[in-house]
Amino acid sequence: MAGNSSTKWNAPLDMPARLARISLLALLTAFLGLVLTACADDGDGGRPDQADVVRQLRQNAADFEYAIGTPGGVLPIATTAEPLTFNLAIATDASSSGVLGYLFEGLTETSWLTDEVEPALAESWQHSDDGMTWTFNLRRDVNWHDGRPFTAHDVDFTFNRIIYNPDIPASGRPAFHFRFLNDRGEWEESPMTVAALDDYTVQLVLPVPFAPFLRSMGTSIYPRHILEKHVNDGTFTSTWDIATAEIIGTGPFTIDSYVPGDRVVMKRNPNYWLRDDAGNSLPYLEEVVHLIVPDLEADLAKFQSEESDVHGVLGQELSLLEPLQEEGNFTIFRRGPGFGTTFLGFNLNSGHNPESDQPYVASEKLRWFQTKEFRQAVAHSIDKGRIISDVQHGEAYPQWASISPAAGDFHNPNTRRYEYDLGKANEILDELGWIDTDGNGIREDTDGNEIEFSLVTNMGNDVRESVTRLIQENLEQVGIRANFRLLEFGDLVSQLTGSYDWEAMVIGFTGGPDPYSGINFWHSSEPLHLWHPNQSQPATEWEAAIDELYIMASQELDHDKRVEYYHRAQEIASENVPIIYTTLSERISAVRNVFGNMTPTLYSLWDIRYLYRTDQ
Repeated sequence: MAGNSSTKWNAPLDMPARLARISLLALLTAFLGLVLTACADDGDGGRPDQADVVRQLRQNAADFEYAIGTPGGVLPIATTAEPLTFNLAIATDASSSGVLGYLFEGLTETSWLTDEVEPALAESWQHSDDGMTWTFNLRRDVNWHDGRPFTAHDVDFTFNRIIYNPDIPASGRPAFHFRFLNDRGEWEESPMTVAALDDYTVQLVLPVPFAPFLRSMGTSIYPRHILEKHVNDGTFTSTWDIATAEIIGTGPFTIDSYVPGDRVVMKRNPNYWLRDDAGNSLPYLEEVVHLIVPDLEADLAKFQSEESDVHGVLGQELSLLEPLQEEGNFTIFRRGPGFGTTFLGFNLNSGHNPESDQPYVASEKLRWFQTKEFRQAVAHSIDKGRIISDVQHGEAYPQWASISPAAGDFHNPNTRRYEYDLGKANEILDELGWIDTDGNGIREDTDGNEIEFSLVTNMGNDVRESVTRLIQENLEQVGIRANFRLLEFGDLVSQLTGSYDWEAMVIGFTGGPDPYSGINFWHSSEPLHLWHPNQSQPATEWEAAIDELYIMASQELDHDKRVEYYHRAQEIASENVPIIYTTLSERISAVRNVFGNMTPTLYSLWDIRYLYRTDQ
């Protein structure tokens, strides 16, 4: 199953988005997958050796064999994240895609065992010698949820009428922006061409080589017969909102019901195309139920009361849950540090609100935020060790590079590190001439403006809230006042993608095994380029350099050269600190001992289609 082909803002870090990541669905929710490989240990606080964990997870994958399952049963999951839309094509949040990933599929999918690309809606493919012309042969036994056949015309429609439609803010579009230098040495952009050759053959022609192409073809395909009229009449972006009763996909589940603030119920698709080795129709489960809870404490309570069967274990919960495994009939699995990041970002957007003509950020604050040395001083002020010890109870790792160590050799372990050092932070700020002249504990800039701004994060995530409060405290220690407040997650997403009305924010972002999953975040022209989105030209030389490196890496078919490009991009990002990373959480999952066809791997816990209950 596929998700939308883009990287997403992390919803509150709880089990729904996490379960989406530990099912096959989620491996493509952020275009290139959302899971990991290995990590070095920076003061492990008693954690198992990561190399041993990685070896065991790989062995689990090698030893795994599917069993013939028992149909029926329900998988209940508690979640603090509520979907913001049922229109996956325009979703930018993991809470929406985490639900909708059960409904939609792509031409390819990524194995939860090996991270290899495998056939999905396409049963096979061929490509030209130069790797720029691809022909996909589609399955002939796939129907949409309403019984209509899936064809190549749906693929043609998805790309040409939705993803490449300038009137639709398709979150998957960045994955299919192909950029190249023209004869004048200027960057140009070109789409690929997509054409249905017949009902079950589709041809895609790329303007340039593209290393993660097959993985990108896990992007969701949408039904032409349902959505074409909405594209034609301009109502597509209001189609399939959260009040919509029926969403049509090809996936193994449909949305049976949604009660805001209570639950989302996914029902088994009885006509799903995939079958097990005995010829039985998949999926085995009858329902997947997301139980919406107000906070992470309620999430844990649902698991302890056996109302939910899977729980993402926080560091502070581990000592509580470990001795209860036998009594509670569950097992705790460790799977190393995550891809999903938590970071502090500043709004560097120099634009103006088109309605009020007021700047998105006050001029004096914009000057602070655009000053690299200010951002470096802030980075030195953040006590990651205390975040790990006090908030995550030792079950996390300090993050220095923009690509997680989980991504294997794509991660650069030698980027610049901003160790916690209040003396260094104060020294940098002093050198800027930003000092506390009136003795009230808050520095002023050279124009006499106090260094003060708003700092927001989302409700419903106690961990992120605690991290933000520690950052606020750290900033105060170096003479910076951050006025902390909590917002609904949907409001944060709206500020980041619409109004741009924010100053400083702590939020999370998804990731994947291939760094190109971050193109929507790192390329200056893209809408999720957090600190200054949708730039017509890069605002800085270092942003231009990162743009170029990500483009070159995507077009380079030699793996070692791709690694070099991404290593350099991480060095530039670390030097200029447009965002300040905090920590990478240890992935720890508690799962009830009532499921077959599951095993912890580097990439997931199961393929949701084959998962079955053993207690029926």
